[in-house]
Formats: sequence, C-alpha cells, structure tokens
Amino acid sequence: MSALFRLSTLPEIWSVSDTGLLRACQEIIESTFEESSIWVYNLSFIPYVVVVIDVEPIRERFSTVAPFLDERGRRLVAAAEAFAAGYGGIAAVAMATGMAPSTIGRGLRELAQDEPSDRVRRPGGGRKPAIIKDPTLVADLEALVEPTTRGDPQTPLRWTCKSVRRLAEALHQQGHQVSRTLVAELLNAAGYSLQGNRKTKEGDSHPDRDAQFAYINTQVAAALAGQQPVISVDTKKKELVGDFRNNGREYRPQGHPEEVRVHDFLIKELGRAVPYGVYDLAANAGWVSVGVDHDTAAFAVNSIRQWWRNLGRARYPEATRLLITADGGGSNGSRVRLWKRELQKLANELDLDIVVSHLPPGTSKWNKIEHRLFSFISQNWRAQPLVSYRVIVELISATTTKTGLTVRCELDTGRYPSGIVVSDAEMAALNIKRAEFHGEWNYTISPNTHPPNRAVIS
Repeated sequence: MSALFRLSTLPEIWSVSDTGLLRACQEIIESTFEESSIWVYNLSFIPYVVVVIDVEPIRERFSTVAPFLDERGRRLVAAAEAFAAGYGGIAAVAMATGMAPSTIGRGLRELAQDEPSDRVRRPGGGRKPAIIKDPTLVADLEALVEPTTRGDPQTPLRWTCKSVRRLAEALHQQGHQVSRTLVAELLNAAGYSLQGNRKTKEGDSHPDRDAQFAYINTQVAAALAGQQPVISVDTKKKELVGDFRNNGREYRPQGHPEEVRVHDFLIKELGRAVPYGVYDLAANAGWVSVGVDHDTAAFAVNSIRQWWRNLGRARYPEATRLLITADGGGSNGSRVRLWKRELQKLANELDLDIVVSHLPPGTSKWNKIEHRLFSFISQNWRAQPLVSYRVIVELISATTTKTGLTVRCELDTGRYPSGIVVSDAEMAALNIKRAEFHGEWNYTISPNTHPPNRAVIS
C-alpha cells in the first residue's frame, strides 16, 4: 500500500528517506482516504502522519463492473479510480486490479483528452490481416472454390467436397498459413455462401410456350367469370407405406428422434400410396384420392369423378362445362389415349362438356396444384413416417393454410391395371373437338348425344 507522511504543523507532505532526512512533496487532500496517525520519530524526533490508500474498495468496485466492460472500458475505469485516489493511485489501482501501471497511465491520458475516442486501441494496433501479409491468399482460395472458371480444372478438389477444412488443407499445401475459420471468413467476405442446387433448366422450350400459357389464362378467366368449375389435376409423388424416413424436422424431446428404417425398400404387404389431386381454383379447396394400385389414366379420371360426386356437384349446380388444366405427360398426358377415352365416359355420366388444356412440355412445376396444394401437404407431413394408408389419409385431410385451403382425402382401393390398349375404333368414337390453337393441347370432349366429329382422331 502507498504511504504518505504529513507533518502535523506544515501544509506540505513529507516522506522519510533512507538517510533519515525529510523530503517535501505536493499535498494531497482526499476525503475518501483512510487516515491513521502513526507517530514516528527520526533523529530530530519530528512527528508525522501516514495516509494509506485502501485497495479493497477499489478491487470490489472494479470486479463488479469489469465483466460488462471491454478492454477500453476497463482501462478507463481503472484510470478514473487512480485519478480519484491521487498521489500513489496508479500503484494502488494496479495492485487492486492486476493491470499494468502503463495501461492505467494510458487510460489517464485518454481521460485528459478533450474529445473522447471511439477506438478501443490506438490506430495500427494488433496483428495485420492475413490477406495483407499473404496477398495471394484470396486469389488461391477462389481458384479452389471455382476451379472451372478461375483455376485448374484438374485440381483434386474439383471432384471432392469443398468444405472449409479441405480448403484449408489445400491452401496449406500451397504454402498458406490459414485455419478453417479464416477460410470461412474469407469466403463470406468474398460473397460466397453454402447453396444447394436450383432447378431452373427446363430443357428445350416449345416456341409457343408463352402463347399456350396466355391461352390457358384466357380460358380460366372466362370460366371463372361464368361461374364454371376450373380444376387443376396431377399425381403427387408416390410414397412408400411403412416406417420410412420422411423429409423435414419436427419438435421432439432432445436426443429422441423418430426411429425409421435405414433402407427404403418396398414392403410388399403395405405397398405404395399413389395420391392423385384435384384442386378447385375458385374455392381454394383440394381433393386427393389415395390409390393403392397403378397410376393410370383410369385412376386419374376416377379421382375427378369422385371429386365431382362429393364436392363439385353441390358446389356448381348450374355448371355446363368443366375446365381441366393438366400436365402434358403422366397418366393425364396429352398423348395418352386412355385418358381421352375415360374422359369421354365421364362426360357421358355427368352430361357436361369437359374442356382440357395441357401445360406445354417442360412446365409441370407451373401447374397450380403443385404450389397451392401439394407443397402444403408435404409441409404438413414433414418428418412423419407414413406407416399406414390411414395415416396418409388423415395427414392429407388435416392440411390447411392461413388463406383458407381445405383438403378432403379418401382411399381408393380400386384396381387399375396398366398396359390397356385403346384401339383406333374407340378413338374414332370419341366426341372430341380440338381448338384451333394447338389442338393436341386444347380440346373439348362432349357427351355422346350426337354423332362425333370423326375427322379429329388422336
């Protein structure tokens, strides 16, 4: 502890030197000092008073606020304590806080400045950035990340996973001293991020692609304006029935995930579910038939039939025609003969004109049912093993959205054999009328109440 000696009869502070003489210094008056009178006699028997700085209160105050301060804040608080203590304050604060006296002195100089600085350290302090010490580091890193455009296509990393650890190892082999954390920071600063694949390449585009979309939009708008039913149809991805992994994550007790099979092999006793969906554009409502057999045109048309019997007929009692938008391929493809034959049967049963417009090739993801019904079904059953057909039906039926989507789902246990051949004679019997614009995509099938137009055979 620092000791200051004051003569009881003089206004100056005195200290005893090794020779026994008295040395005068500037007087310090501080009400917070703890004073204790210790009478000591030198050769001339001169009495003096010792003033002691108690370091414990300083230590307690500093330890209370230090966890909430950065380097500069701790330095300034220590300097303020030393300034308040006066003569000997630096030594006392250094003893209480463990700081170097030079650090406290630097803090005192900062407190003496007219305008406080926002910097924690003085300019130029700390290590130089790695990209300054190693100017070629960033260029070599980018060459590894994008070897086909910036580097050697034959680099080994061209055919391996480019994780930050592997990139750091490759840079070490080139003579760079980097860590995986530095590699991650450099990649982030250069505008790189972890990204998956994006499905944007749709293959060859038909010259009339945009015109077909415009035609479909006109047809749909006219049907909705006339309060006629408009539906979008398609088959959702087939699902294995059983305790198989389902994509997505759900909240569960930590460390207790749902246990499923390692391999996705078909369980013959359970089979495979085939969800065929019907989405009503005007009502924002869906119908899904879950099949247990083949995904054929007969199954697709029967799903439309069930939708009409259970929902469509009551919803559109004055309907005279039904507009269907569908993909150009699959069980409801534009070139599938069985699809047209089954639609003819449906038109005869319902006594409705069935208007069909197919999306142009390579545009199946633009079908309304994909992003207005199927996507929400996938979200609703995420991380849920589809262990039975009942579970599948219940999960689909429980699908809703904030915009009011409702879904009804039923199991279709019918058998729909594949490989059915439709003869030319059957096609000639269809009452089908093709549109002037791409009749292979746009056509109307009417009930067989009058002789069909035999000039238009698929």
